[in-house]
Amino acid sequence: MASERKPEIFELNNGTMQVKITNYGATITSLSVPDKDGNLADVVLGCDSLEPYLKGDVPYFGCIVGRVANRIKDGKFTLNGIEYQLPINKPPNSLHGGHKGFSKKVWEVAERKEGKTPSITFKYHSHDGEEGYPGDVSVTATYTLTSSTTMRLDMEAVPENKPTPINLAQHTYWNLAGHSSGNILDHSIQIWGSHITPVDQNTVPTGEITPVKATPFDFTTEKKIGTSIHEVGLGYDHNYALDCGEEKEGLKHAAKVKDPSSSRVLNLWTTAPGMQFYTANYVNGVAGKDGAVYGKHSGLCLETQGYPNAINQPNFPSIVVQPGEKYQHTMLFEFSVE
Repeated sequence: MASERKPEIFELNNGTMQVKITNYGATITSLSVPDKDGNLADVVLGCDSLEPYLKGDVPYFGCIVGRVANRIKDGKFTLNGIEYQLPINKPPNSLHGGHKGFSKKVWEVAERKEGKTPSITFKYHSHDGEEGYPGDVSVTATYTLTSSTTMRLDMEAVPENKPTPINLAQHTYWNLAGHSSGNILDHSIQIWGSHITPVDQNTVPTGEITPVKATPFDFTTEKKIGTSIHEVGLGYDHNYALDCGEEKEGLKHAAKVKDPSSSRVLNLWTTAPGMQFYTANYVNGVAGKDGAVYGKHSGLCLETQGYPNAINQPNFPSIVVQPGEKYQHTMLFEFSVE
């Protein structure tokens, strides 16, 4: 029975990296990897206990958001001639699946594997009409430590009886110097996206897809995050079209993040068409692990996903999945030092 499922924290450990994940929102609460001297540090923002997550005292730290990530304009869309109205949980739009999206559900632990490549699989069944979305959907998310400092996330979702938009995103806030080390403005980032989807005053894409060349959004070559951030309002919170990355094993290179103080590097690979690059612009005095207090720009999010509001933008890649079809989204997080 779903009602008997309890939120718990599970650990994946391969002797080099250690990851803590809870079945509440399939959320990463901690991820520790070595720096240039072999010192482990926890590089994700989060809390020591589950209570702040359950009480809603933290932003979308570490969770999987859905049924549809990001904003849907006015919380409305039409599919096969039927108009759907979603909760307006981030006025005037619907954000990250509504009031109680996938990130606020207790998932079932379907499988756990130990050994050199430990993994955990979470399962969730989303019912027809949940948060206003059509049809039943079966969702799985598997986290695997595929090598000493690499984690893979495989997300799948199958609509059972109605077509529905599906767009899952992993919403971890990263700080490669350590979760409590301050802001990420000294981190450098390269993004394999030569276009962004510009947004209106409510952070919803206008429908345009514009080149980043000669703008503060250009990270096609490695650049310090703090260099031009003052030119983009509160900070970066934009979807990049991942259109120029090399591929390996069916995954596109999405981003490379580097912290100068620890020499830690994160290379992210994905199957998704877009990536929301977000610099924690709204994080303000959040109580975190080990007594840390997280402020503005204390982390960065690399949310690979379908384009925001794609359900209302015919020129964006479609996020509609038909019954019996399978939505698949894989992310590979490769940590190293250089």
